[in-house]
Amino acid sequence: MIRAQATLRHALRPGNVALYPRSRGTFPAHVSVLAADISRFGPSQTEVVGLDTARAYCRGLTLGRYENFSVLSPLVPVDRRDDFAAVYAFCRWADDLGDEAGSPERATELLAWWRGEFDRLAAGEARHPVFVALRETIAQRRLELTPFSDLISAFELDQVKSRYATWDEVVGYCRLSANPVGRIVLALLGERCDDAQLAASDAVCTALQLTNHWQDIKRDWVERRRIYVPADMHDIADFEARLEHTIAQGWSSDATFFAESRRLVRRLVAQTWDYWEAGEPLVESVSPRARPLIWLFAAGGRSVLRNIERWNCETVLERPKLSKPRKAWLVARAAMSAQFGWRLPLLPGPSMWIVDPEPDADAANYPTTRLASHSTSQFASQVVSHPDAVAQETSGVSRVSAAEQVP
Repeated sequence: MIRAQATLRHALRPGNVALYPRSRGTFPAHVSVLAADISRFGPSQTEVVGLDTARAYCRGLTLGRYENFSVLSPLVPVDRRDDFAAVYAFCRWADDLGDEAGSPERATELLAWWRGEFDRLAAGEARHPVFVALRETIAQRRLELTPFSDLISAFELDQVKSRYATWDEVVGYCRLSANPVGRIVLALLGERCDDAQLAASDAVCTALQLTNHWQDIKRDWVERRRIYVPADMHDIADFEARLEHTIAQGWSSDATFFAESRRLVRRLVAQTWDYWEAGEPLVESVSPRARPLIWLFAAGGRSVLRNIERWNCETVLERPKLSKPRKAWLVARAAMSAQFGWRLPLLPGPSMWIVDPEPDADAANYPTTRLASHSTSQFASQVVSHPDAVAQETSGVSRVSAAEQVP
């Protein structure tokens, strides 16, 4: 699926921006649960699992491979770590079932089984260790079931849809694949979860997912033959064929494609900053205990988007990511705030280093969003009252951060 890896949901998934750095040699490479555990805990499972065993399994799955940042960081409250591990394990299983099954048909079959196990949990039963642990988390933290169902729906959608015609379709995908995790995390942390806070969380999670899409244009194509770039955001002729040719040979397929693709990615990045800006109230809206963790999720994702700009938006060939010093700086600032109550720095903004020799003269011809101009209450009202509406307007304003964070 995404590969946000970097929505709050992706902070709980393999390879996502999450909590603190570990040595690359600490964990083995990713091993799919299909290879490791499907024979034991798959559709033919007969083993009865108790709560302690289920929680130990989820913890082992969470810590059993290299993460950019560990899900069970000290920034996660001690009394919530088993809950975070259960949610991570749920996402990890669904992710591997959707992406590692070998074919969309087999993935669809396995996801139907996974949804059946989820339905058993909803009916008060559970046999799979992930759902045994998750049932306790849902009961203790009074979590709603809808976000978990929506996440499964996103993985199911990936099996039947690999192209997106409009920006609205991509944002709709984010509502299933990303926004539910933010809501789950807020509920796990005991936050108030009122309309304004959930609206800000949705904006952050959508921004994380979109950031990952633009970061992974090449990887999504090479590994999954998926294109999340919406067709209504460009008029590049033969986009798919030229993208494939460019990736295959390692340089532009022709004299104009690279420049055209850069303008397209800049356009997508500019749209995504609108969602980041709409989600800015989230960090200050949460409790002091949760604030460093939520800040780190947001700061990590925003730093990735800024790196895309610094790479001149050339993500059809490159995958910009955070350097080890940058990760360490972000984690250190969050940890100092958690430990000593230090005030958190401003969230990273758009890059001041971007060089734009090819202005996007056609930007006004494509859909844009008004989210950045909305107050928090207006944004909350729009999302809660009209969940399928994405406002559009034209805007030629470029963003430059006045307080860019450079470690």
